[in-house]
Amino acid sequence: MKIKFRLIIILLLGIIRFANAQSRDNYNMWFQYLMSAKLTDKSTLTALSQYRSFDLAYDTRLFLVSAYVDYEIANEVKPAAGFMFLVLDSYKTDNSKKERYEKRPFQQLTLGGNIGRTSVSHRFRVEERFISNPNEFIVRLRYLISLRIPFNRKGENEKLYGILKNELRMNVVKEDPFDSNRLTAGLGIKVGKNSAIEVAFINQMETGSTSNYGYIGYRNSFDWRKKNKNK
Repeated sequence: MKIKFRLIIILLLGIIRFANAQSRDNYNMWFQYLMSAKLTDKSTLTALSQYRSFDLAYDTRLFLVSAYVDYEIANEVKPAAGFMFLVLDSYKTDNSKKERYEKRPFQQLTLGGNIGRTSVSHRFRVEERFISNPNEFIVRLRYLISLRIPFNRKGENEKLYGILKNELRMNVVKEDPFDSNRLTAGLGIKVGKNSAIEVAFINQMETGSTSNYGYIGYRNSFDWRKKNKNK
């Protein structure tokens, strides 16, 4: 247990040092809470909140809340529908802040599988983005591949796992269809049976710019299924 918490502290200090060396649009912080809850044997609710900043924590870049429900129609095949609300803060050329709001319904399909003991997930998402100031509507397509790599030996309780993700995002109707590509590499540390702290480095490449994030996240899972009572 002491080793686990020492590792968490070392990783957090490393991210803080990374963030302190930041410059706007190059090094940013990303904080996230994610929960998932089994509603039935086939359906799951996933909800998250997220905060991003241009510095360690205070210079707001983005805040969002999101939730979706998926349903497993076949083994590891899960269509879903959800909604996201975002507050977007960016800097204008005169160094003042510009605030925009976005309402984003979305639909997605997730396909799961394994390569040995490594779990692999493919997520295909369609988003309808309603953005204010100025008003804008964008349909965006996203493809995310995620790998979760166990570091424990087979048969041992999982304590650490690796995280590797890449997501490509494309706009359906625009002169330049490319939106961004996001690469994530990190480490998950189990702090309970159904909870974990995750730390990662995120690189996001857009047309003409690149942003890097130090990521700190907390996730946990619940089981809200009604238990069958044998009479």
